[in-house]
Amino acid sequence: MNSANRQWRLASYPDGMPAEDNWAISEGPIPEAGPETVLVKAIYLDVAPYMRGRISPQQNYTAGVRPGDLMVGGAIGQVVDSKADDYPVGQLVVTGNFGWQEYAVLKPTTMRKVDAEIAPLPCWFDFMGTNGVTAYFGLVEVGGMKAGDTVVISAAAGSVGQIAGQIAKLSGCRVIAITSSEQKLARCRQIGYDDGINYRTEPDLSAAIAGVCPDGVDVYFDNTAGPIHDAVMQNLATFARIIVCGTVSLADRFEQPDIGERFLRRVLVSRARIQGFISSDFQHRHQEGWSRLVDWYRQGKLKCEYDIVEGISNMPNAFLRLLTSQNLGKQLVQVSRPPA
Repeated sequence: MNSANRQWRLASYPDGMPAEDNWAISEGPIPEAGPETVLVKAIYLDVAPYMRGRISPQQNYTAGVRPGDLMVGGAIGQVVDSKADDYPVGQLVVTGNFGWQEYAVLKPTTMRKVDAEIAPLPCWFDFMGTNGVTAYFGLVEVGGMKAGDTVVISAAAGSVGQIAGQIAKLSGCRVIAITSSEQKLARCRQIGYDDGINYRTEPDLSAAIAGVCPDGVDVYFDNTAGPIHDAVMQNLATFARIIVCGTVSLADRFEQPDIGERFLRRVLVSRARIQGFISSDFQHRHQEGWSRLVDWYRQGKLKCEYDIVEGISNMPNAFLRLLTSQNLGKQLVQVSRPPA
């Protein structure tokens, strides 16, 4: 075991797009497990778009990180000391309450056991984690997706996007990817997307969407907000459903008003429904979603891509890669070796 616990703390709120110097790394003692808790050593640490909202002083759906605080984040790790009977030393776990650090003391109520026989470790941050149930319940419940729908997904090659696209295809929909490179479009087609658009090379994104969605967009899974959202809103089918899941395109102006076109007339004419949601809205049904996703995975129908950076020293860099669309698939940081 290491002799110290390296941690990343927020040094300052970002002004626009975050930079590496918004965080500072430090070392402290490795914490000790107390009654009914366990000490966990991280194997993989998570970086995800929601973290941008957590490092802003703006109101959010949960408490933010203040300068000096440990940066929030999840981890897949292994129990190295235990005072909890159900979590012996050696048990693999996944949690959303770990932070950007190498070791953490956790209560059993804040983690789940990981079974590597079901799926490899990175999958537990992906379809077996929050991203899986976000994609599943976003489409099935919030979006009311049904066979024959035209489904458009932004950030389509990202962690939530790649799962959502496959779920929509498996459900009998026509699925369109919007992403930021030809490499990502190729990946989307490999996993079942019917067509796609590279928004960075389209001079008229609204016209490009009209070209691949001639009958309009029935379901839009919005991971980005911004100009992509505006372009989709000009191509709604009657009774369209817009699922507001993320706003990563606003990462460089999170503290500013989101100024763009107004589409209330189009919402009225198309009788569209716009709904924001987060995965915890369906927490009581997460196991239902994971069971369905595992079934597809075991049948070879669900595939996932991972973009893994090595070393805890690269946490801010990995997060910035995500915010600037440099990642392909779920972005993770490996900070120690998985058990053999």
